[in-house]
Amino acid sequence: MIEKLAAAEQRYEQINERLMDPGVVSDQEQYRLLMREFKNLTPIIEKYREYKAAETAEAEAKELLSTPLDPDFKALAEEELQTARADCERIREELKILLIPKDPDDDKSVIVEIRGGAGGDEAALFAANLYRMYSMYAEAKRFKTEVLSLNETELGGIKEISFLIEGDGAYSRLKFESGVHRVQRVPDTESQGRIHTSTVTVAVLPEAEEVEVEINTADLQVDTFRAGGAGGQHVNKTESAIRITHLPTGIVVECQDERSQHKNRDKAMKILRSRIYEVMQAEKDAARADERRSQVGTGDRSERIRTYNYPQGRVSDHRIGLTLYKLEAFLNGDLDEMIDALITADQTEKLKAGEAG
Repeated sequence: MIEKLAAAEQRYEQINERLMDPGVVSDQEQYRLLMREFKNLTPIIEKYREYKAAETAEAEAKELLSTPLDPDFKALAEEELQTARADCERIREELKILLIPKDPDDDKSVIVEIRGGAGGDEAALFAANLYRMYSMYAEAKRFKTEVLSLNETELGGIKEISFLIEGDGAYSRLKFESGVHRVQRVPDTESQGRIHTSTVTVAVLPEAEEVEVEINTADLQVDTFRAGGAGGQHVNKTESAIRITHLPTGIVVECQDERSQHKNRDKAMKILRSRIYEVMQAEKDAARADERRSQVGTGDRSERIRTYNYPQGRVSDHRIGLTLYKLEAFLNGDLDEMIDALITADQTEKLKAGEAG
């Protein structure tokens, strides 16, 4: 580990020098890539330097104790030695976590897809609650949100929504949200006060760039149709809605929110690219099934990950056995405690898998 860290420090210094080179600064793409690498290395190198300082303190305390000392001074040196040893141990564990191979998608923006599952109108209403929850979380993190595709119900629920959360590291914070979210509550329409259980599926896809997923236009079937609406002056009289079918994978994306066919096509392609990227990643993960098993969640949309229980005011994550009794705050976007616990659990599993390997 120490050899790896020494090499990383050398690389860090090289990048630092190159970032000051006017030739590199003028080449935007090269500068962007180096800056990303520099940013990723910074916490590791800072922690490594902290470790080296603790090691130096330990060596100095040992050297001091090898010489004749008066009792008071000796007690002080022994205390310094114990502190330095404890620091070395703690920092070594922190470095192990920092050295876990980083998910290459962690820095990306995400496309979140929410669909009402079992429970009809009640599931659609809860899908709207989850959309609001993620929007509020994104706002708190200063991420930008943009609706790409929306299918609402007459009662104000959401049958299906795809939206972009744009921000550095959005995927690293939201990737464990994929799966089935279950809600237990008394619907407004329930006269007997019985608790109903409904489900909503969430998929979190890293936003794929064009260079990562090359789509051949010959593989696309593009259909246009009139967008549906609530009537009145905004009924679309032109065929601005778009349905794109990717023939090799059978993935179908519809977009009808914009009045311009061109804008709808752009949004549909954004969703399509991320869904194809997800399929590609799933194939890679299947080839590395052992590594996949060591993670907190597979990201499978059929996996029940969380229950929101309104009568008890609790939210429980079934993967890590964590229950928080602050449902209202959670639904208002206060997700960090749960997300941090999921990230820690995932890191612990990966550390165990690495040590076992």
